[in-house]
This record gives sequence, C-alpha cells and structure tokens, in this order.
Amino acid sequence: MTTFAGAPVTLEGTRLKPGSIMPDFTVTDVDLAQIDPMKIEGTKIILSVPSADTPVCSAELAKFMHALEGTDVKLVSVSMDLPFALKRWMDMEQNDNLIATSDFKDRSFAKAAGVRMAENGLLARAVFVVNPAGEILYDEYVDEVTQEPDYDKALEAAGVKK
Repeated sequence: MTTFAGAPVTLEGTRLKPGSIMPDFTVTDVDLAQIDPMKIEGTKIILSVPSADTPVCSAELAKFMHALEGTDVKLVSVSMDLPFALKRWMDMEQNDNLIATSDFKDRSFAKAAGVRMAENGLLARAVFVVNPAGEILYDEYVDEVTQEPDYDKALEAAGVKK
C-alpha cells in the first residue's frame, strides 16, 4: 500500500516489475522539448520520480546526482513540476548528471509506470533502474511518498560502487 503523508492513495496504471521492458513514454524537458529519455543509448538509467520543489525530493535528486558523478549511468527525473521550475532548480544545483523532465503535458509516464496518485494527481515517489536494452533491473515504489527511496539498492542495481 502507498501512502501520502500517512493517508492511503490509489496508484493509477500498471505497476512495473523487474524483468519487464520500460514502456515508451514522452515527457517535456527544461527547454520545452518533447523527449523519450529511454532512447538514450548505451547506458544504464536511474529513473527517479520526485518533485524538485520539495525538500525531500530535492535531497533525493542531489544524492543520486552526486553518487553518479564519474560514472556512465544517467539520472533522469520525471515529475509534475513545470519545466520552468525544473530549470530554475537545475540552475541552482549546477550539475550535469541530471536530465530533468516534466510529465505535466499528457501524463504519458504516469500512465506507463503506474505512479499517478488518483487522489491528488501528483506522481508517487518511485525509482527504476533500466539497462541499455530498456529492461527494468530494479523498481521501488516508495511506501510513504514523503520518505526517501533506498539509494543503496538502486545504485547497486545500476552497478555503481558507493
């Protein structure tokens, strides 16, 4: 069961599982371009589902970004934040290890990954590790949306040494 600030929420869509292929989805990057981050070739991807405008989510992105420095693993974030807010956050962080994207336009990712909370329309916190072939190596739908994910397990699945 997933909760948001202690209250149960209903996740819409299909829950993804390791061994399955990450479904196609399109999101908006900070320059307002429509992209499919899973088309990045030749590298593993940690796909993080936070909102950069909250302290816990901001901490999550920063921890992943710094853990991935010097690796070939890409970090992609998907949130409901507007691209303008994501760009402002990225400018403050000054880190090139993140591809920040928004699902605000058509909720393509929310539907594909089963992370949309029916009660508030936001995305539940989740982390996926995807290999270059698009196979999901690791998934975590965080039980309490206001809590951080298990960084160690995600990084281990991505082959990143701590």
